[in-house]
Amino acid sequence: MDTKSRLAFQVAAAGILLGVLGDALLRAVPWGINVPVWTAAVLACALILADRHRIEWNPRMHWPALLALIFSVGFAWRDSPSVKFFDAFAMVVAVSIWSGSLDGAPVRSWGFFHYVRGLLNSGSAAAIGATALARSDITWTSTAGRTRWRHARSAALGLLIAFPLLFVFGGLLMAADAVFDQLVTRALNIDLANLLSHAALIAFFAWTVCGFLLLILRFSKPGFTEAAAPERPGLGIVEIAVPLALVDLLFLVFVVVQIRYLFGDASLVEQTVGLTYAEYARRGFFELVAVAALVLPLLLVADWVLAKADRRSLRAFRILAALQLLLLFVIMTSAVTRMQLYVGAYGLTELRLYTTAFMTWLGVVLIWFAITVLRGWRQPFVTGATLAGFCVIGMLNIMNPDALIAKTNTDRALMGREFDALYATSLSADAVPIVVSALPGLSPDDRCVAAARILKRWAPPAGASWRTWSYGRARAWETVTDTYDYLENQVCEVPEVTSDAPAATEALDTRTVPAQSDSLEP
Repeated sequence: MDTKSRLAFQVAAAGILLGVLGDALLRAVPWGINVPVWTAAVLACALILADRHRIEWNPRMHWPALLALIFSVGFAWRDSPSVKFFDAFAMVVAVSIWSGSLDGAPVRSWGFFHYVRGLLNSGSAAAIGATALARSDITWTSTAGRTRWRHARSAALGLLIAFPLLFVFGGLLMAADAVFDQLVTRALNIDLANLLSHAALIAFFAWTVCGFLLLILRFSKPGFTEAAAPERPGLGIVEIAVPLALVDLLFLVFVVVQIRYLFGDASLVEQTVGLTYAEYARRGFFELVAVAALVLPLLLVADWVLAKADRRSLRAFRILAALQLLLLFVIMTSAVTRMQLYVGAYGLTELRLYTTAFMTWLGVVLIWFAITVLRGWRQPFVTGATLAGFCVIGMLNIMNPDALIAKTNTDRALMGREFDALYATSLSADAVPIVVSALPGLSPDDRCVAAARILKRWAPPAGASWRTWSYGRARAWETVTDTYDYLENQVCEVPEVTSDAPAATEALDTRTVPAQSDSLEP
């Protein structure tokens, strides 16, 4: 068998092995330590195959693989579904960068379309999967190899012929003898639905892993090898400057209003618009976030379509863009100020926290835009924005969002502010130690609800699978075990809750809590 055929068979064997391992590990939910274990196994197989076949990877391909492994560890660290979603997203981006690095181009010089190509490469590899093996020109070069193939084909044909004969004669013999019937029935007592479920999951993982390995090992060429961007329209400065100038004027008027109202006295807001200061802040925050998020693509598109031949036109564009960024930072400052008032009046929720994290990333990216694109250095912009995204997701893992939310809201409760016990106990296991430690300072009603909900959701289960272990869940179980008697003593009659849905839903089903009556959030 030649070298190419040997690699193909080894990739197929690795795919089947990793498919079985994926079914054994990832079938158990919620995902925890099983994700980094399986990810490490996939990367190890890729490294072993590359070493055995002396396939040299570009050194730039190592760090995206390491990033994918690091973010997979987040599944075993935090229990928050939102944090796990961001970790999974970061893993997908890292794998896309890995597959896009096959051509050897330095990542720092990538543009937007390079990242799109990497995503398409990895996505097409996963979709094509094992069909790439069928196109791999597997050849048998020895007489012994051809003989083995002929014997295997004959054996398969013999089994195919034997199956209906065994079915007919076996059925007759089972009908003829009760003992034989029971023996065969017990031997073939198979849960068909469960068997098909395992087979489907194994096939899915094996299929995608085969495609991934073939792509990474460069056995099959990437499906999208060209990263050429569409041709620029080359619009003139007038077509670009007019809309930018008008948007700048609109932003300027808004900033003037903000300086007078939001940065001024609260009584001025109440007298003018008939809203309390907190209601005024709540009403505008998410709209300001949307404005900030739309400015970046607007400026990127404007820079892309502008004809660069005229230096004066380019200078005019940069002045208008810089003014827009400056005004936008004032608007973002207004949004952050609104969020502080917002949290002070209503408490912290996941949406409020993650929106603030997005604003942080956006602020960094806008500064990076001014440093790169506005100075004619467009190439490293997308890479810098991607690395900033990785950093923000990493910081979310470190800061433990659900614990921070619980800490903020319980601190407010200890100061006599409104507290939503249903929402606090609908958070992930990461929040449990914080809520339990704050129970003595809560009101009797909130303490009763929180204790009952924590016991219902986080009492240590019997025989929990190691595959679902995570540090956050382990801490929650340990906390409940250590305080079990105290929690039981606090339990009273609790409102019925149909599921562990977010508090916005639970509050509607059970009670209305002003602290979470946020009509702008789902």
